[in-house]
Amino acid sequence: MERHDLADFVRARREALRPSDVGLPAGARRRAPGLRREEVAALTGMSTDYYARLEQGRSPQPSEQMLTALARALRLTDDERDYLFRTAGRTAPDRASASSHVAAPLLRVLDRLDDSPALILSELGETLVANRMAVALFGDQSARTGLARSDAYRWFTDPGSRTVYPEDDRPRQSRALVANLRAAYGRSGPRSRAGGLVTALLDESPEFADLWASHEVARRFEDHKMLVHPELGPLDLDCQVLFTEDQTQALLVLTAPPRTPAWEKLQLLAVVGSQRFTG
Repeated sequence: MERHDLADFVRARREALRPSDVGLPAGARRRAPGLRREEVAALTGMSTDYYARLEQGRSPQPSEQMLTALARALRLTDDERDYLFRTAGRTAPDRASASSHVAAPLLRVLDRLDDSPALILSELGETLVANRMAVALFGDQSARTGLARSDAYRWFTDPGSRTVYPEDDRPRQSRALVANLRAAYGRSGPRSRAGGLVTALLDESPEFADLWASHEVARRFEDHKMLVHPELGPLDLDCQVLFTEDQTQALLVLTAPPRTPAWEKLQLLAVVGSQRFTG
């Protein structure tokens, strides 16, 4: 661990960011350039004291989980993320496998979306990051662990995960999830995380096994979605998708035309958030 190199790098990346770069209001006039230490600490979930010691070269070795959170908070590129890990004395994550490091260009777009549900998914359907509107609509899926991080795994092993879609649309969604997973499997191979997910689903879900045998391959999202919120009911939404160049991550943005019933429900969702409705 190169403490002083790590401290200098983290401080330089913090000072290069502006609040608007990470979706924060500018607030009062700032005495120094960049984000405040407490802002980066809040974005990563670490204490301000720990982060301050990190910048001062006095911290213990950060865990891989903490470095991943720091790389996301500082909006690091893949090369910068690798440098962060190596300077901290950790092995840089394998880029060839699915990673929780969010692509910086997608994250910059997400930072500017506040009035529409938006989330970034890995090629395995893992929610890497979601804005407050997406959490209010889908729940906090980013907190899940293990195979359950994948929406495909939840879909075929937990019937409760299907309630967000109308019953008559669930067969289409099943096919789309399997086709997306086969595309990831084709890129990564049977020994990858995609391969492990496929093996688990073949063992646990006859429905998945039947669909897997059809060999549909597509990185596909419907342009139009009907979703069901437990309190607001059905929402008729448009879905726009932005992929990274290698197709391993996707930013989904859900919108509704102004003054439609779905648009009015999204306005209510923006105010209430993930609180339960009463009445």
